[in-house]
Amino acid sequence: VQLQASGGGSVQPGGSLRLSCEVSGLSLRHYAIAWYHQAPGKEREGVSCISAAGTTEYADSVKGRFAISRDNAKNKGYLQMNSLKREDTAVYYCNALLGLTSEYWGQGTQVTVSS
Repeated sequence: VQLQASGGGSVQPGGSLRLSCEVSGLSLRHYAIAWYHQAPGKEREGVSCISAAGTTEYADSVKGRFAISRDNAKNKGYLQMNSLKREDTAVYYCNALLGLTSEYWGQGTQVTVSS
């Protein structure tokens, strides 16, 4: 199983990025998808998740700015990030979770927000 996160980069405050998580080796439709981020010197923390049924949740810090989605046909998850702030700077990781039995992590993609 592999999760490939992409779409990170450097943007100015107020800018947008769309992260993608391409999954191979499993059928993503049965899994919840989550995005986490980890800023330098800080612990990894959850940003957003979407259940297999499509229910979404967001950290308070990103509500109204980020949108998580999934395309089961393409076996991909996405995180649309708008109105980016400097404090969003972090390495972003995607995660696929099936109950308590299966959990997979992708490598991170760097997001840097600075002027």
